[in-house]
Amino acid sequence: MPILSVKDLQVTFDVRSAGSWPWTPPRKLHAVGGLSFDLEPGQTVGLVGESGSGKSTVARALVGTVPASGGQILFEGQDLAAMSPQERRRHRKDVQMVFQDPLAALNPRMTVGDIVAEPLVTHHPETSRAEVKKRVGDIMERVGLLPNLVNRYPHEFSGGQCQRIGIARALVMKPKLLICDEPVSALDVSVQAQVVNLLRDLQRDMGLSMIFIAHDLSVVKHISDRIVVMYLGRIMESGPAREVTLRPRHPYTQALISSVPIPDPVLEKARPRPILEGELPSPLSPPSGCVFRTRCPKAKPDCAEPKDRIQREGEVQVACPYQEVKDALAV
Repeated sequence: MPILSVKDLQVTFDVRSAGSWPWTPPRKLHAVGGLSFDLEPGQTVGLVGESGSGKSTVARALVGTVPASGGQILFEGQDLAAMSPQERRRHRKDVQMVFQDPLAALNPRMTVGDIVAEPLVTHHPETSRAEVKKRVGDIMERVGLLPNLVNRYPHEFSGGQCQRIGIARALVMKPKLLICDEPVSALDVSVQAQVVNLLRDLQRDMGLSMIFIAHDLSVVKHISDRIVVMYLGRIMESGPAREVTLRPRHPYTQALISSVPIPDPVLEKARPRPILEGELPSPLSPPSGCVFRTRCPKAKPDCAEPKDRIQREGEVQVACPYQEVKDALAV
């Protein structure tokens, strides 16, 4: 049974134009539309897509900081989207999040020890100070930080160290699900590898289930069991990580993979590189039918018609009836 099952998740926002009259009805911004996927215990699902595709909105809907407009978020069989804030609070310790900007996610007026201990004090106020101190020291060691650093402040650490502090804060509650919202995008390449390897080790040791959000398909492939490719809040392709990255079917997935550089100048120069033309459409007025059709090199007139385009081939799902399997160089 999946630990997390997202079914037809929809997130919309009311947007008012500057200078509009108070009685003017707001426009609907469709951030996420009809997203569905399952996450098995101990596995990782990677969400990939360019900026504006709705990945971070999905993460915030899962943790409850953004309300879902429709659909279900089933965590261990219970629908989080239908719960009141008071009911959802009981599950908050089981679903934790690591944010994109490591320094901005930490309170500059609190010491590292207090930052990591805050979830324990909030959810388990009966825990003794000695136990809190012990658990904070243990989790800091597990993320690669010395326990004697607990009295320092976030500005005294590097970006990679601040991200480790954010991971420690998320894991001190021993959650069942960890959501990582682009946790390595603000870090150097060498530090990215360290943080990704740390997350893999912690997942194996603690039995975590993870949702990993990133732009870089090479990073996502390294840590994910399954990959979900998003565009304008919709799923373009999903399936096992190796299948999606080595044999992409959707034109958007193929374009994302071609944008990942290969550390071999001969192969890099020789491989075909499909280029996406145009800009990402506005979620205030998404294209009719297939939302990718305005930039798709294989678009046909009937792509503008509203109909189900999901094609299934084994464990892979593709939102395109004109899919074409294409072998890709390893990313």
